[in-house]
This record gives sequence, C-alpha cells and structure tokens, in this order.
Amino acid sequence: MRTEKVIVEKYNNRWVNEFQKLKIYFQQILGDSIISIEHVGSTAVCGLAAKPIIDIDVIIKNYSNFTEVKSKLKKYGYYYEGDLGIKDRHAFRYDKSIFMAHHLYVCPKYSKELKRHILFRNYLRSHEEDMKKYAEIKLKGASIYPENIEKYMKYKENIINEIYRKLNLK
Repeated sequence: MRTEKVIVEKYNNRWVNEFQKLKIYFQQILGDSIISIEHVGSTAVCGLAAKPIIDIDVIIKNYSNFTEVKSKLKKYGYYYEGDLGIKDRHAFRYDKSIFMAHHLYVCPKYSKELKRHILFRNYLRSHEEDMKKYAEIKLKGASIYPENIEKYMKYKENIINEIYRKLNLK
C-alpha cells in the first residue's frame, strides 16, 4: 500500500485492538505455518503519534514453507510484492480489507529487519523521553511534507539513526 498523503495522528488506543483483530485473522489463515505475529511500527508504541496504519510482521522459521504462506495469504486477497529492497522482509498488499489499513510483512526469525523492528519498538516503549521527541518530529514532518512520503521519511531520519546508535544497530 503506497502512502499518498502523510497523515500522522496522536496515539489512539484503538490501534492495539485493531492489531489484535488482525492477529487473530492471520493466525486463523496461517495456523502452524508461522511462529508468531508481531505488532511493530509506531502504532505499537503507547503514546506515540503515528500514521494510522498497523504494521505487522508475521514470523516464519525459515523459507522452507514460504511458498505455502504466500499461497494461504493469496487465497485471502494478499498479494506478494517481493522484499521491496529489504532483505528477509517480504511485503504483501491487499485490494480490499474489512480491517483497518495495515502493512503486512513476512520475515524469517533470523531477519535483521525483524530484529530492528522489535528492538526499535521496545526501545520506544521503555524510553518515554525519546518516544515523545520522536512523536514531535513525526507530527512536524507530516505538517511540513503532507504530500511527500520520501521527504517525510528523510525528515525523521536523524532521530531514527540516533536511536539505532543507542541500540548498536548502526
């Protein structure tokens, strides 16, 4: 799903419930083909402003059953888009959904990008000052670049890299 307009909202408690609905749905579709399902991204951090789009990482053991996972998702309207330039993180798009807007990724458990998602989320959950600083930058970036996702992403880059350094990820 391509972001056309950059809309960042203050944290909404609804996001956790929406993730839970999606998690149950994907667990029913994928069953024992997967290890777990993680809520990642800004909507997964209580108090953090975010684009109102749920980011989901579905975790598989390795690629031995990736074709099966792709097939199950396709049956329910999720189409494989490839890794979009990020190793071991596979994106899926959908045309219509009964759920809140979301991004769906499938990652093997050893994926570096999965690790980054989890560590970044957990850091923001436990470091309120940095979380608030990041929220301010996100809100300001969206107000400056409401029509340009690339410039919005670039605007946030410094604080993201600062947190990655604290996590020894850069």
